[in-house]
Amino acid sequence: MWIRVALLLLALSCLAQPRTRKDFASPIGFENGQPAGWNFPGDAAIDTEIKHSGAASARVIRTLASPNDFTTVTTAIPIDFEADVIEWRGYIRTEDVRKFVTLWCRIDGERPALAFASLQSQKIDGTRDWKEYSISVRVPKEGKLLVFGFLLSGAGKLWVDDLQLLADGKPVSEAPVRVVPKTVLDEDATFNKGSGISLDSLNAVQAGNLATLGKIWGFLKYHHPAITAGTRHWDFELLRVLPSVLAAETPAAVNAALLAWIEKLGPIAPCGPCATLPKRNVYRKPDIAWIDDATLLGPALRAKLQEVYTNRPAGRTQFYLATAPSVGNPQFEHELTYSGAAFPDAGMQLLGLFRLWNIVHYFYPARDTMADTPANTVAYWEAVLTDAVPRIALAKTKESYQLELLRVIAKINDTHANLWSSLDVRPPVGACRVPVHIRFVEGVPLVIRQIGAAAGLEPGDRVAAIGGVPVAELIKEWRPFYAASNEPTRLRDMAAAMTRGACGPVKMAITRAGMPLTVDVERVKPDPAEVMKTAYHDRPGPAFQKLSPEVAYLKLSNVKVAEAAQYIRDAAGTKGLIIDIRNYPSEFMVFALGALLHKEKTAFVRFTYVDPANPGLALTGIPLEITPAEPHYKGKVVVLVNEQSISQSEYTAMAFRSVPGAVVIGSTTAGADGNVSQIPLPGGYRTMISGLGVFYPDMRPTQRVGIVPDIVVSPTIEGVKAGKDELVDAAIRHILK
Repeated sequence: MWIRVALLLLALSCLAQPRTRKDFASPIGFENGQPAGWNFPGDAAIDTEIKHSGAASARVIRTLASPNDFTTVTTAIPIDFEADVIEWRGYIRTEDVRKFVTLWCRIDGERPALAFASLQSQKIDGTRDWKEYSISVRVPKEGKLLVFGFLLSGAGKLWVDDLQLLADGKPVSEAPVRVVPKTVLDEDATFNKGSGISLDSLNAVQAGNLATLGKIWGFLKYHHPAITAGTRHWDFELLRVLPSVLAAETPAAVNAALLAWIEKLGPIAPCGPCATLPKRNVYRKPDIAWIDDATLLGPALRAKLQEVYTNRPAGRTQFYLATAPSVGNPQFEHELTYSGAAFPDAGMQLLGLFRLWNIVHYFYPARDTMADTPANTVAYWEAVLTDAVPRIALAKTKESYQLELLRVIAKINDTHANLWSSLDVRPPVGACRVPVHIRFVEGVPLVIRQIGAAAGLEPGDRVAAIGGVPVAELIKEWRPFYAASNEPTRLRDMAAAMTRGACGPVKMAITRAGMPLTVDVERVKPDPAEVMKTAYHDRPGPAFQKLSPEVAYLKLSNVKVAEAAQYIRDAAGTKGLIIDIRNYPSEFMVFALGALLHKEKTAFVRFTYVDPANPGLALTGIPLEITPAEPHYKGKVVVLVNEQSISQSEYTAMAFRSVPGAVVIGSTTAGADGNVSQIPLPGGYRTMISGLGVFYPDMRPTQRVGIVPDIVVSPTIEGVKAGKDELVDAAIRHILK
């Protein structure tokens, strides 16, 4: 998962026209004012008083009243040159920076953010004199646009000067010209601005026919050699056949239309070599039994789909699919977002549904865990498509389309899977919130702490109603739009959003000390820095702490890999080390710290992978091991987790749990482990899925299940009122027992 600034910058477009690489033949000073093609927002300017060299620098000044989380000065250039690595460097000076400053760069292709780099992990803040900084990013072969700049987050002052853009160590202007072969996506622009399809209603036959079309379109996308080879703009072929499918009045008529559509792709050449199903290391076989359903498809269409399946080509890549190097999670190539299309657009909306549904159907590694009963998974996901077709097709506004996408994504039951580009439309909506941190404790929404001034509410208050509406009714209304692997995580996210709404006063019904009260509170625009402080439930203070001569404590939210050995040396002689992962690790600690906890080489995880030649197949990999290193920690290891522990946090907990005698204390985690795979959607929207199946070495799953504690400890209402950290207390008791 990306750091927060990366997620924010995903939605950032360069407002100015892209420059060319020739504009970066020499270091960029600001002697001639704002360079053409750069986007300077209102709080950025040219400074002729303070500069590193020459006559001027670029300056950004923010105050506590400045809008948004950050201010960035941005430009972009097309990647029309050959380079393995792009370096963005320059001199930075700061004054009273409360959060951080950074250089940043992002490489976009047909999907956004193929690569991203920033200095955020260096935490450049406070007051610092001129110093040169640098970031580098490897150039993906499909990269088309470099978006880059510098950024100030929070209040303070930033100066930047003498910027350089280098390609493989030389000025980017000197890089050789890149020859990018055109694809069918470049040659066919028929529907780039929209499908032209509008729907006011759908009858049951039309809805059923569209669901069948969606399944066949996805099957052909990942199996038909003409499509896997990239000879057809498959999105547009869907839009071309849609009118005839909508016009078909019987199943026989739609099957005839679909057969004629497939025949236009030309004869299916015999594959050589052909894909075959492996006989070993198979975790899940493809679900393609439906192509043998003569009742649904009729004999001619059924035979055609079987011919396609039999002649699917072997190979590790397809035009619309690849796998991440060295990792193996699926990457969905050449998926356009059509952000220039105007919505509502029934054709584009159905394209978004079919794209998402088929990606999950064929390549979601935890597909068998989506339904509460694994045996019902196929029927469950089929029902999602059937239900979603009329909802998506008939969505009459851009917002309702996004909400219906959220509804579908929530059915995946994956905390990684959200409509990350559109969380503002998820209820409750509004730019402001009551400045308190709410968490479900003992099944009720409880005020945990204030965020700044929150007059009228206190830690331990139980929230009963907001704006006159009982919380139980609000939760019921919101639940369909909240994607999560399990209910504790869904409640976590709803609690975080619970007080959102229009800025200004709102009444909240609470229970305090057993007495019902109605309090008047104010919704205000939150200070992002203060909100982030409440995101985790670990202890305040430095990463490493001695709680007593016998107990050491290490929280991973601000650890450093380079200091792993020092943490262990500092913990030497204690009876136990508490490793707090009720957070997201600031750096990847699995092997750097895990090696110092183990005495013997130990397996701790296994993955499942997709096979592009066999869509729907999941293959099991070999267990991954940790090799011990010195200095070795000899005391007990206790790992703390809760619903805030997600993805890398869960993976790290698995590694540390494998230490002999280690104990996990807390509550079930977010249940979304594994590297993510991005899914661009029409409209400029974006979701993700957990792209790897992550299991213990004995193949016990973690998706949806999460990291189940050995000792279950959750906060209590009385503990919150008393300001206790009951998980740390339980860990200390375990160590000293």
